[in-house]
Amino acid sequence: MAGRNTVIRSMHDLGMAAWFGGGLMGAVGLNGAAAGAKDPVERLTLSSLGWAKWAPVQVAAIVVHGIGGAGLIVSNKGRLATQKEGRANTGVKLALTVAAAGTTLWSALAGARMAKHASEGAEGTTEPGSDSSKALASAQRQQKILQWATPVLTGVLIVLGAQQGEQQRPLAGLLDRR
Repeated sequence: MAGRNTVIRSMHDLGMAAWFGGGLMGAVGLNGAAAGAKDPVERLTLSSLGWAKWAPVQVAAIVVHGIGGAGLIVSNKGRLATQKEGRANTGVKLALTVAAAGTTLWSALAGARMAKHASEGAEGTTEPGSDSSKALASAQRQQKILQWATPVLTGVLIVLGAQQGEQQRPLAGLLDRR
């Protein structure tokens, strides 16, 4: 067994945990709470302020996860060269990570458009009001989907990471149990 990769594995896992948890909390907690504000203008303003405060942490989480993931690929290159399942899992994880980064960026852009139109007010955080402009309504419709897309994608990445951990178990212990 090669040397331990505790630091890079921790970067990979903690970055993903923050990315997943922050996205899920934002969709459920922040957007849910802001949607309950009595003032229609306050709904979008509170949500936008909360997401703006979270954005630097989210960017850091994604960067830390990416560094950890790249480090794991480099440190496991020998295993990946010989283990077809590990290679397939890594390829799927890479594609899903790029997709999750894309939904995160798209969500941030939609959120910025929502913040720009916050003074219009809205029915909810992701539900346009009857007087909402087309730009605001479009951004809110996108955000309604995107707020769930990132936690779903990052949740699948967590499961695939657990699967990779199982793939690293030594086979000798399994063969000895026969």
